Amino acid sequence: MRAAIVIPAFNEARTIRDIARRSLQQCDTVIVVDDGSTDGTGDAIKGLPVTLLRHEVNRGKAAALWTGFTSALAGGTDVVVTLDGDGQHRPEDIPLLIAAAHIYPHRLIVAARLRGRDKYPRARYFANRLADFCVSWAAGHAVADSQSGQRLYPAALLEGISLRHDEKAAFTLESELIIEAARRGYTCVGVPILAIYDPAGRRSHFRPVRDIARIGWMIALRLLGTGMNPSGLWRCLREPPCIADLAEGVGAERVEPVAESA
Repeated sequence: MRAAIVIPAFNEARTIRDIARRSLQQCDTVIVVDDGSTDGTGDAIKGLPVTLLRHEVNRGKAAALWTGFTSALAGGTDVVVTLDGDGQHRPEDIPLLIAAAHIYPHRLIVAARLRGRDKYPRARYFANRLADFCVSWAAGHAVADSQSGQRLYPAALLEGISLRHDEKAAFTLESELIIEAARRGYTCVGVPILAIYDPAGRRSHFRPVRDIARIGWMIALRLLGTGMNPSGLWRCLREPPCIADLAEGVGAERVEPVAESA
């Protein structure tokens, strides 16, 4: 299975070299998209055998992901793995996602931050759980950690999708990809990983009021377009997310509720 790793980065000079270096230990093809950084993010990875793409101005995470997707697909990859450049995702977890993709070749694999999630600030924890419910409803199946940016996308899925990816979609694209993927038959499998929260890390680019409103509006439009998707609501309330707990050697057929792992 040919894999490419895509890392969107905006002002991540402090962490990007370490993340890129560790990603190269997991995969030969690593694409860093410098989204108009002003802190020397691109310079920080000089000398590493990565593909560096750059936006001259900051265009948002969705645009950076899309640029990375386009480059990865042009290279003939089978799957695209994404993770953020700020250190909240471990490149060492990528083999778990690839292992899950071998078992579930036509699914969207999500690195679900189910271990240590209780260490998150309570407001962030409950905001993520609310987002999980809303995205699950619109997608029509329960999704573990809909807001995780560490994922594995089958190339066949990305090749067939065209979604808004401008600045206003900066933090809606990843949620909409789950919903659109489900519409195309690619439901989610969650691979449990450790939640990493560094209170001393850089300030999040996510703006709660503005970006939650945009995500909510996108989901509302999706639900309205399906008559509020009552069957999807029923399924996500009655059926737990599919969880492939490969790190513990649990068989891929195991399915357990998020509540038991969160």
